[in-house]
Amino acid sequence: MSTFPAERTAIVTGAVSERGIGRATVNYLAAQGWNIGIIDLDDALCKAAAKEIAERFGVQAHGVGANVADEASVRSAIDILESELPQIVALANVAGVSSPIPYLELEPAEWNRVLNINLNGVHYATRRVAESMVKNRIGRIVNISSVSAQRGGGTFSKTPYSVAKAGVIGLTRATARELGEYDITVNAISPGPIDTDIMGGTLSQERKDELTKDLVVNRVGSTRDIAAAIAFLISEDSGYISGQTLNVDGGLYMH
Repeated sequence: MSTFPAERTAIVTGAVSERGIGRATVNYLAAQGWNIGIIDLDDALCKAAAKEIAERFGVQAHGVGANVADEASVRSAIDILESELPQIVALANVAGVSSPIPYLELEPAEWNRVLNINLNGVHYATRRVAESMVKNRIGRIVNISSVSAQRGGGTFSKTPYSVAKAGVIGLTRATARELGEYDITVNAISPGPIDTDIMGGTLSQERKDELTKDLVVNRVGSTRDIAAAIAFLISEDSGYISGQTLNVDGGLYMH
């Protein structure tokens, strides 16, 4: 069993939005003693979020603005985070966009936008972080897929989103297979309906009630539900779990 260094860093993409899964994740991880690297579009907001986390939780935190859909931008951001923070042990690929456009109205630009951010972005961050993890022979990577990938949509977002999130599961399995020999695990989390802005804004009670009808638990998910699952999969004790997709979806999809 490989052990973690005493001082370890988790990088989280898409971690600025106050109501998002990424922000809930960095708060949850910092509370557990992880040092935090933040990547999101706006550099100033990344730095402000990092400052707040460092002060609140007493950990090291650093933020860098980058567009995950641009490989050079992602690589540069991770280079900076690596120079500013302790050893990168974990990566949570949370950055993503929704896409509610019906298939028959879909334009090429929208298809490319969604796949570039939701799939290529996961690859770019994973590829760069893997280089460091391979050298250190330890790592945990968690990607965010979606129940939409498994059910073919049926949520707020439609085809390109479902395709990208299905690609994330394939990427998770393939990288788990190739990186395993270096004591790196790669897993995916497949959220069901979560009360975040990616669902088209704050969910009304009526919408929550409607969504809950399809679940086996009696509530819509929270960002903390996903953050806790990420924390579990990047923990030192989860080293025998790799290539898996953990559905955190209230029982919406059982397989």
